[in-house]
Amino acid sequence: MNKMKKFWLPDLLIVLAGILLDQFTKYLAVIYLKGQEAVSLIPGVLELRYLENRGAAFGMMQGGKIFFLIITPIILALVVYAMYKMPSVGKYRILHILLACVAVGAVGNMIDRIRLDYVVDFIYISLIDFPIFNVADMFVSIACVVGAVLILFSNKYKDDDFSFLSWKKKDKE
Repeated sequence: MNKMKKFWLPDLLIVLAGILLDQFTKYLAVIYLKGQEAVSLIPGVLELRYLENRGAAFGMMQGGKIFFLIITPIILALVVYAMYKMPSVGKYRILHILLACVAVGAVGNMIDRIRLDYVVDFIYISLIDFPIFNVADMFVSIACVVGAVLILFSNKYKDDDFSFLSWKKKDKE
């Protein structure tokens, strides 16, 4: 049991800290940005601009609250399943952290959808006219990119390193 506690504690701390950071920054966005002009942090590059997003990333699926409230718990269940089944050896630690980051993003935006009927977005990269996003979105995006790079382009992981995700029971030889 001690090994399991040690194994899950960092994941739980990442999720809790990430959700608190996400919700706190959204609270600040509502207090200081709602109804105000955009605040330029780096002129022509980065600004803070309040937006109530009723869809997904890049404004897709506007008004899809019910879909997101159904799919988010499914994604969270898959994340927990993968973390539970994943071996507790060193090379999987980064994958645990990345999955915890995905959970942060999913829960952070789900809280907004349940509480407000929309997601508070406020970070805008004006240099490339990137859609407005929030801290939860950053957790998910960075985790997915880092995970994809690690799995696809590093030689750290092989296909059979992910056999723990199989639903099939292993035959005893």
